[in-house]
Amino acid sequence: MLRFEHIQLLWALALLPVMILVFLLVKRWQRKVLKAFGDHKTVKQVIPEVSFSRPKIKFWIFLVSFASLILAAANPQIGTKTEEAKRSGSDLMILLDVSNSMLAGDLSPNRLENAKRAISQLLDNLHNDRVGIIIFAGEAYVQLPITTDYSAAKLFLNNISTDIVPTQGTAIGAAIEMGMKSFDLVNGTSKAMILMTDGENHEDDAVSAAKAASSKDVAIHVIGLGTPEGAEMPIYQNGNPVGFRKDENGKVVLSKLNEEMCKEVAAAGNGAYVRATNANSGLNIVLDQVNKMQKKTYDSRMFKNYEDRFQFFIGITLILLLVEFFISNRKNLKLSALNLFEVRES
Repeated sequence: MLRFEHIQLLWALALLPVMILVFLLVKRWQRKVLKAFGDHKTVKQVIPEVSFSRPKIKFWIFLVSFASLILAAANPQIGTKTEEAKRSGSDLMILLDVSNSMLAGDLSPNRLENAKRAISQLLDNLHNDRVGIIIFAGEAYVQLPITTDYSAAKLFLNNISTDIVPTQGTAIGAAIEMGMKSFDLVNGTSKAMILMTDGENHEDDAVSAAKAASSKDVAIHVIGLGTPEGAEMPIYQNGNPVGFRKDENGKVVLSKLNEEMCKEVAAAGNGAYVRATNANSGLNIVLDQVNKMQKKTYDSRMFKNYEDRFQFFIGITLILLLVEFFISNRKNLKLSALNLFEVRES
């Protein structure tokens, strides 16, 4: 299997046609200038030491060496060893609320960022468990299909914001149903969902969805984000706070943690409920529950080792640049005077 470690550097190859075009335009301009002095044969006699073909050769050598240098910088790698590994773990689906109420500041710096920080810590403590991420507000979307690539999970996690979902609201039930569709219910691995929300569900019947998931042996653990006292929901423009959300009467709206809803969903989903605080996200309690789940074996085929192959292209680049360096733009008059290939008439 071939891959490039820094594949984005291959975009530099787009410079090649630009360099060719510039070279052709320069050569065209040079021909026009020389033509003003006379025809081609006359010019060659006036400047016999100047070669008209060597600059072309030097340019094409330089072009190939430049392309080889880009390939070397991108570091082509070849997978040299594959193995079919047997892994044991569980399947976890994280359901993350991204509604506007998650911007409330009763958790530092706000509920959403507090949750994202906790999820990142969770990923650091997982071993062989597969994880996926679903985001939801008025609708639910799969942000990351279930995977063992925790680095990719963190990358997707960093890009999550309240602007990522076009429809506002809080559809917990839709998120649970989406999680069930994302699981592979055939392979027999233990499964659980971690729901992170402030519990302000206004769209559907989350408790019924949790019961349906529990009936298929999928536990739903709930982490409540926020406080019962609540906090204002800031409004942002260009990344800067410009005020707080208000109701139709002009009063600032407080977003409060609906702890009763969170507890009902956790109970219906046969899972644990914990309220997050600034000091403790509660994921350690949920992780303990996950670790108690029966770990089942699943197959995972992967490339184990990759070997760098940039040395080959570095070598080509150095050789071509040395050749280009020793090719002069001028003719060797002593060799030209030999006229080795001139046909003489008797």
